[in-house]
Amino acid sequence: MYEEQQGPDSGTGARAEHGPLAGFTVGVTAARRADELGALLQRRGAAVLHAPALRIVPLADDSELLSATKDLLDRVPDVVVATTAIGFRGWVEAADGWGLGEPLLERLRGVELLARGPKVKGAVRAAGLTEEWSPSSESMAEVLDRLLQQGVEGRRIAVQLHGEPLPGFVESLRAAGAEVVGVPVYRWMPPEDLSPVDRLLDAAVSRGVDAVTFTSAPAAQSLLNRAEERGLLPELLTALHHDVLPACVGPVTALPLQNHGVETAQPERFRLGPLVQLLCQELPARARSLPVAGHRLEIRGHAVLVDGALRPVPPAGMSLLRALSRRPGWVVARADLLRALPGAGRDEHAVETAMARLRTALGAPKLIQTVVKRGYRLALDPAADAKYADA
Repeated sequence: MYEEQQGPDSGTGARAEHGPLAGFTVGVTAARRADELGALLQRRGAAVLHAPALRIVPLADDSELLSATKDLLDRVPDVVVATTAIGFRGWVEAADGWGLGEPLLERLRGVELLARGPKVKGAVRAAGLTEEWSPSSESMAEVLDRLLQQGVEGRRIAVQLHGEPLPGFVESLRAAGAEVVGVPVYRWMPPEDLSPVDRLLDAAVSRGVDAVTFTSAPAAQSLLNRAEERGLLPELLTALHHDVLPACVGPVTALPLQNHGVETAQPERFRLGPLVQLLCQELPARARSLPVAGHRLEIRGHAVLVDGALRPVPPAGMSLLRALSRRPGWVVARADLLRALPGAGRDEHAVETAMARLRTALGAPKLIQTVVKRGYRLALDPAADAKYADA
């Protein structure tokens, strides 16, 4: 499991070698392949907060799956649609456990078998079967178009369900005259331990993460449900609208968020690698970059780049720096900075202590000027004053 962690310090003066996500914190809601996604993010410098928003419950002992399997053995379908590799493998394994593995494979050899994508094709072929067709887009919409174009009236179609919504898929087939049999291979459930999800929610609403990744619609829905249970849904939606980037592996995954009006970032190819590459482009582009005291200051989630060198900054220091950067070059009163410090109370000495630590972390004390009896300001370069005068 991955926990939030700081990026490497750059030392003094030298440009640090760091990944494109250095200084950013990314929340991971995945239950399956979370380690792979976390490793991809960390290799690019991100701190990762892992909070599996669901758990997968196999249905090997489930009477519903057993009943569906027996029904397909008794009444052979015309078409079988395999939607996920893990689901298809789980179905065959469950059938083996019931002593129905060989009869099931024999039935599947005689039907039109459609595989949603390359991984599903791999699972199908590993079972000794051959798919008749697979869409290049890996989209269920393309599978639906093919079936409807062929004509489905009077045909029996089995669809391996995989926990995620298939919007309009089953309904469209039934409306066109098909008999559709669902094969529920596994179901999604909330995690047994909700504390990681609660930590992620708290981090999101307090802007302690810069992005949250979603690799399945049930994970997105589960996070929204938990936020609603805790009374945090409005705050979470506000954060996702404005400050925290919601990144989804594809359009189906994004549906629960879009139903709440949240626009999401999605890669062109619905894979973990392209999802990470998308974050590598989007998050640095969202970081604020300012010319300050002859240096280039780029403010990231939990760190700052000073002339390209990575400088991890304590949370209190980041709060002060963000407050100063909202109006760069303008004096910000100690009282206003005190309000920006989480849990600082009423003692303005807390501002001075946090400011001293911030200056040390930045490694260039002149970036922030003390204005006697008034407060502090970012020492914005004179040439930039006009640009930021009305910021």
